[in-house]
Amino acid sequence: MAQKILQGFLVAVAAAIALSYTFGYSYLFKGIRETYLRGTTGSSIDDGTYFPSHTIAKGVPIPWKKDSTYNKKSLPKDFVEDLKNAKTASFLVIKNGKLVHEEYWDGYMQTSKTNSFSMAKPVTVMLVGKAIEEKKITGFNAKFSDFFENYKNIEFGKNLTLRNLAEMEAGLNWDENYNNPFLPNAKAYYGKSLEEAVLLRGFKAEPGTKFEYQSGATQLLGFALRKSLNKTIAEYASEKLWQPLGMEQNAEWNTDDFGMEKTFCCINATSRDFAKLGQLFLQDGIFNGEQILNKSIIEEMHMPTKLSNGAYGMGLWINNDSATKHYYFRGLYGQYIIIIPEKNMVIVRTGMNKNENLDQKGRPKEVEKYVHEAVKIFD
Repeated sequence: MAQKILQGFLVAVAAAIALSYTFGYSYLFKGIRETYLRGTTGSSIDDGTYFPSHTIAKGVPIPWKKDSTYNKKSLPKDFVEDLKNAKTASFLVIKNGKLVHEEYWDGYMQTSKTNSFSMAKPVTVMLVGKAIEEKKITGFNAKFSDFFENYKNIEFGKNLTLRNLAEMEAGLNWDENYNNPFLPNAKAYYGKSLEEAVLLRGFKAEPGTKFEYQSGATQLLGFALRKSLNKTIAEYASEKLWQPLGMEQNAEWNTDDFGMEKTFCCINATSRDFAKLGQLFLQDGIFNGEQILNKSIIEEMHMPTKLSNGAYGMGLWINNDSATKHYYFRGLYGQYIIIIPEKNMVIVRTGMNKNENLDQKGRPKEVEKYVHEAVKIFD
């Protein structure tokens, strides 16, 4: 009897495996291996080493200068408790180009590299902007079908532009759901092939007619960028960002099994180096006396779009409704690089907050709180 039960179980398992491969869900096995079998229930900021990656090489490091008040002002106890309850890994504040506060929790430290998640999206847009500046790409109004000709034959595909992708107005057949393992986000994150996960998807709406946040859009943007280069995207990021910004550590950009960067996510870097990206925006693309990124690209990226109701630009979230206006890089579980122009301030927060509270425009309320607290303490 026991033998028959075991045989039946093995047959059922074999059938499940066969079906998963038949219907394109084989990536679920990697997902299970990298989550439940490691004692977690989903992706985390420490995932970087579980996936293949390309190195974003640093050049000559330019460490942050510390303000004379560096870490002399303590964060309020109730605010620290909120940060801890939200499983914060790091909280950094830069004011007037100098580090004024730096704090880590739960074993994370200055040299810890954590997953950017979707903070990689604006980095991808920045690199496309640089490629446009260098005339490798004609402009954000370039058609995606200029890079992938088959899109001329896909319904709505012939009208898709790089701007539609950057502004999250692509109209892809894509449900941005991080909890359902059968939806495209999981396949793009855990799957072997980004081409299979993203390039083969169709459309559900005419591009440029509706704002809908979709990771697939930034991955398509990454495919177009890669086609315009004679090197990997990570190499381009090293050459155009990591080296000229004097990043203190190499970063790793996770890829699929074929070496394509996951441009919708997954740059593993230190909080100090993430902060340099925010400082670049604060300084209109200039760093260490060099114009790293054209000012017009910087301005265009944080220009709010009408279809997003003013909440999104090109890769960046925007809050001009706040008493202190700000815009920011945003990643899953509360990864933020927050730029506050009127206060000449940058905030970096990393961690594992799975309970973001969103406002009516889909923006996390926590960001405005971080801005309020930082301005109150350090302005």
